Amino acid sequence: MPHDLTRRDLLALTAGAAAALVPTAAPAQPTLRPIPPSREAIPAVGLGTWITFNVGNDKVARDSCTEVMRAFFAAGGTLIDSSPMYGSSQKVVGHGLNKLDSAKVFAADKVWISSAASGPAQIEASRTAWGVPRFDLLQVHNLLSWEPHLKTLFAMKALGSLRYVGITTSEGRRHAEFERVMRAHPLDFIQVTYNIIDREVEARILPLAQERGMAVIVNRPFQEGDLTRKLARHPLPAWAAEIECTSWAQVILKFIISHPAVTCAIPATTRVDHVRENMAAATGRMPDAALRARMIAHVAKL
Repeated sequence: MPHDLTRRDLLALTAGAAAALVPTAAPAQPTLRPIPPSREAIPAVGLGTWITFNVGNDKVARDSCTEVMRAFFAAGGTLIDSSPMYGSSQKVVGHGLNKLDSAKVFAADKVWISSAASGPAQIEASRTAWGVPRFDLLQVHNLLSWEPHLKTLFAMKALGSLRYVGITTSEGRRHAEFERVMRAHPLDFIQVTYNIIDREVEARILPLAQERGMAVIVNRPFQEGDLTRKLARHPLPAWAAEIECTSWAQVILKFIISHPAVTCAIPATTRVDHVRENMAAATGRMPDAALRARMIAHVAKL
């Protein structure tokens, strides 16, 4: 081996040493949103499990869901939402948490049963399925038997076995009753359907949540995929680059989470690349009020 270094060798060694000293860029962290009652901050994009995690005992499908969760946590996500209504989804979440770091999860679930007396047993079965010591958030799903179930949830919160209490609805159902419950009870969270097409909650529900200091979770951001499939037929508008969007899914999510009342959107997916794409929508520039208006007008024309 020659002892004399050429000028080219020296430059190559110097460049390599310099590159080794340059730290690897950290991945972009998601935008955090405060939960009004506590000011605890959570990422603006979470993970839903409706349909996508209802895979039964299929080992390959369960492990695939675990990889979605792994990518979700790696991108800075925390809030995962499920329900007894979602078939095997709760157990599939539990399967994933057993393999991953469950300490990262903000566990959000629901009580969904007509019998008030059966509520506590269902909640405990849900907790066992997840394998968590307690839920962060429990919500009365679609207002089913909401009066007795809210009493149960508020009692759990008073005892320290639950951190937050909420209610849910979807697809624009029962908004009048939903509003009455919001006015009558000190809820921590509400969960509603909202996206660039389904905007009924902008009129009364979202302003009331701000007025009452309630966090807002948004379900069905993509209309179970129908909205993204329809928009995918059209090219991304030029203004998408202004808010660092590379897909229609990111445009939709940025529209949702840029509303000042919204705390977290919960898109559901079976794909690792999609969960990364969704989490990227929680980073970078967000649309202001003027651009939000342009977004609405543009999509309305498509």
